[in-house]
Amino acid sequence: MRVLMVEDDLRVASALAAALRRRNHVVIAATTASEATAAGPVDLVLLDLNLPDRDGLELCRQIRRRNEDVAIILVTARSEERDRVAGLRAGADDYVVKPFSMAELQARIEAVMRRTARAARLETTLEVGDLRVDLNARRVWLSDREVSLTRKEFELLMALARQAGTVVPRDRLLMDIWQTTWNSGHTLDVHVAALRGKLDDAGLVETVRGVGYRLRSG
Repeated sequence: MRVLMVEDDLRVASALAAALRRRNHVVIAATTASEATAAGPVDLVLLDLNLPDRDGLELCRQIRRRNEDVAIILVTARSEERDRVAGLRAGADDYVVKPFSMAELQARIEAVMRRTARAARLETTLEVGDLRVDLNARRVWLSDREVSLTRKEFELLMALARQAGTVVPRDRLLMDIWQTTWNSGHTLDVHVAALRGKLDDAGLVETVRGVGYRLRSG
């Protein structure tokens, strides 16, 4: 499992990274919010709230906006109830107060990942109006017509369908699908145009100029 560890205390970070690696996790270490946002796709984020360049709650909200599926556990010295409530409302899946034992953290990681996997299994089909997306078979139908898509076109449609009616920012689409925020050769725009052509409905995928794209929900 790929774990993004966001911790500015080097002593804590070193010990935690070593413990995670002993459990066969791949650890990507970040000491600032800027480093964390530049990291690639991961399965789990362990996030300290006290960071030198930005409040951890703000970073938590940003990570959650970019990826609804990633598991987030806040690991922090803030122990007040209001801090726990704020953390969970910011999008965290769990909250661990320092100091903690590695056994407790590992148990919480396992519990969060079980819930995440269970939720992923439950979501097998997305339906938006006449559009149906089978996530397991990676097949798409519009009314009764099956639409043949490339892998990237399918991932783009899936990302939009999961948030139908909501604008999905360009940067988030680029990061989730191409693992970059650089729109080299207008990659995103080209794939959107191709997707519109195959769906034979230019108005189904709407452009929100300067922001991103939205799948029409009604």
